[in-house]
Amino acid sequence: MKKTDTGLPEGATLAQLQRYIEREAKKRGFGNQRVLEKCLILGEEMGELFKAIRKEEKIPVGRHSKIGTVSEELADVLMYVCTIASYYGVDLEAAFRAKDKVHARRVWR
Repeated sequence: MKKTDTGLPEGATLAQLQRYIEREAKKRGFGNQRVLEKCLILGEEMGELFKAIRKEEKIPVGRHSKIGTVSEELADVLMYVCTIASYYGVDLEAAFRAKDKVHARRVWR
């Protein structure tokens, strides 16, 4: 796999992404945050994502709000989801695959 300028290989799996985010969080000084802090920040990031979507959909947003793009805010949300999963020892890729099997057997309307 080819390396990118971030150190994350191009085409990385979800498991590789999760490990990368965990390493980078520690390297950047966020390794000591408690999981509750990470959950609260995830909530804030979700709010920022919703504001970005409001902006994209031309729904008024506060004039003084600093609003990122939908892609930036989705990336932030993904980072915190991965960090919280790592805290609890959850392999997100395995968890997703297991849950997807449950959904595949479910009747959807």
